[in-house]
Amino acid sequence: MRGQDTQRRIWRWMAVAIGLGLLAAAGPATAQDPFEDLDSQFETQGPRIADPLEPWNRLMFEVNDRLYFYLLKPVARGYKAVVPEPARLGVRNFFTNLKAPLRFTACLLQGKGQQAGHELSAFVINATFGALGFFTPANREPALKNLPAEDLGQSLAVWGIGHGPYLVWPLLGPSSLRDSVGRAGGYFLGPLNYVEPSETGLVASGVDTVNTTSLHLGEYEAFKKDAVAPYEAMRDIYVQYRQHQVEQ
Repeated sequence: MRGQDTQRRIWRWMAVAIGLGLLAAAGPATAQDPFEDLDSQFETQGPRIADPLEPWNRLMFEVNDRLYFYLLKPVARGYKAVVPEPARLGVRNFFTNLKAPLRFTACLLQGKGQQAGHELSAFVINATFGALGFFTPANREPALKNLPAEDLGQSLAVWGIGHGPYLVWPLLGPSSLRDSVGRAGGYFLGPLNYVEPSETGLVASGVDTVNTTSLHLGEYEAFKKDAVAPYEAMRDIYVQYRQHQVEQ
């Protein structure tokens, strides 16, 4: 019965997402950006972001740095040693497919109806013929392969909302006020947040984080080695990466 209830919840989320998308079907509205004056001060020399909370952000950067080296990295290395790469790739596929309601909704809110359809098709195919998403048979279709990741932060950007101030959150890492609001909204579209008991969802999120880290070990170390000023470099990389995602 619990499995059936979970399935019904997932399809209700998809139905809600479709409803939201129909409201946005006419395309993004032109809205005044509440952060326009703040962002305009940092538009020279490529995409930039305001950092009025730099002391807090630097502290959180250091906290996350130590959490990575003293906690996350050792756990991920042990996990990697025990779990073979094909299995870890399957786990990654599962969690990627599980985030389909968020990507689907974000596409609709941006007026990307065709991409929303591709997201829905890939989700259904992978969930049914791909063993709940551990495999990706949808990738056999060129139109469904390597779909751009969409989120509500990108949707807010398309609707005319600027970054706002730069923020670094403990555990979650770099963000902005706009993307933090988008992340909060995305919480309600995450199936893991509705799993009972709630501890199960937290454990699953932890597995997702450890699994993802195990597939990218060494990348953060290389970044720190090459960066003269790691904090500033991370901030600049973040805003450039988000700008690229919005422009896709």
